[in-house]
Amino acid sequence: MRGSFTYCNPTKLYFGKNALQKLAGELDKYGPNVQLIYGGGSIKKNGIYDEVVEVLKGCGKNVVEDGGVMPNPTVDKLREGVQIARDNDVDLLLAVGGGSCCDYAKAVSVSVKCDDDPWEKYYVRFEEPDCEIIPVGCVLTMVGTGSEMNGGAVITNHETKQKIGHVFGTGVMPKFTVLNPMYTLSLPHYQMVAGIYDIFNHICEQYFSGADDNVSDYLSEGLMRSLIHSSRIANKDPQDYEARSNIMWTATWALNTLLSRAKTTDWMVHMLGQAAGAYTDATHGMTLAAVSLPYYRYLVQSASGEDAGPGGEACIAKFARFAKEVWGVSAEDGNDGQISEVEAAFAGIDAMEAWMKELGLVMNLTELGASEGMVEGIADSTIILKGGYKVLTREEVVEILRQSL
Repeated sequence: MRGSFTYCNPTKLYFGKNALQKLAGELDKYGPNVQLIYGGGSIKKNGIYDEVVEVLKGCGKNVVEDGGVMPNPTVDKLREGVQIARDNDVDLLLAVGGGSCCDYAKAVSVSVKCDDDPWEKYYVRFEEPDCEIIPVGCVLTMVGTGSEMNGGAVITNHETKQKIGHVFGTGVMPKFTVLNPMYTLSLPHYQMVAGIYDIFNHICEQYFSGADDNVSDYLSEGLMRSLIHSSRIANKDPQDYEARSNIMWTATWALNTLLSRAKTTDWMVHMLGQAAGAYTDATHGMTLAAVSLPYYRYLVQSASGEDAGPGGEACIAKFARFAKEVWGVSAEDGNDGQISEVEAAFAGIDAMEAWMKELGLVMNLTELGASEGMVEGIADSTIILKGGYKVLTREEVVEILRQSL
């Protein structure tokens, strides 16, 4: 490991079938007014809402409801939630749902006491909060984003056709999170597999960067292998508690900031997927699935060309390592006992594609509502980052998006 870093994660986790029993002890630490944040109402149908409200009432809390958080929380919804919090002088934001609810709660938390417009301050200027932050707690019902143990908050602005994430510091991370795998068992298959790929790609975004011998890469490979194993079990039997619990725990560790230590990290798949999501409002994990294979193949193809940049050799080596350590494809698996690192790299991507199809993921943006006519606009909304093996040009972004249709 070549980098220097500081690591701190203040989120306290309660994991297991009886994890909600710990909620009362956490609620005692905060004032009487709790803003209960949730999505479209599924928690009322499956009984989780009643369980949580019973605990809140048992602790003497005044519950202010903030429902209707959409899968891709909008800036309009954010402003609505901020007003609810202000009007009721809330002491705690309790998100009950998936990553969108957790993201939204964190965005509200930094905006309630903020005098500026939150979109302009946090998502255009990317400034950090300089105001009081309302504490956030989470009860997770869907896994994928890792939002339960990080400072990320993704918000969509339909007016500007942008979907942008701001990763805040430790002060914005949830103070506590309840993780009961049983709460995830009622998810539709589509949402389950979308979450699984979101987890996988979070690991990839951190793994496909750097050229040093980094502990994080070994951790990433283990997490990916575990996720692949559990995903196959859950895909056949979504009610398998052990598989779903392993998936839930992997999701948390995939993006709780641990794997990124001493790494440059990439995140271009997320930039492409989020830009496409701003145009289509498609499920986040599915947009990632649609753009990731064209992007990774483009990286390897570019790295193997004569005009490959300085990151080319490291790129090929990492994708070949990915093929071997995650998918069991070795550079010694050819008919003559040897294949090149480039061939191994492509074979690893092919193995990932086969697994994605096995799960039933959407493999192109067209199925998600995107069209050729949207490509230029999506490209304009794509933030180009510099942490991966290649810094894309706008023309390359357009080409990758077209390959993703």
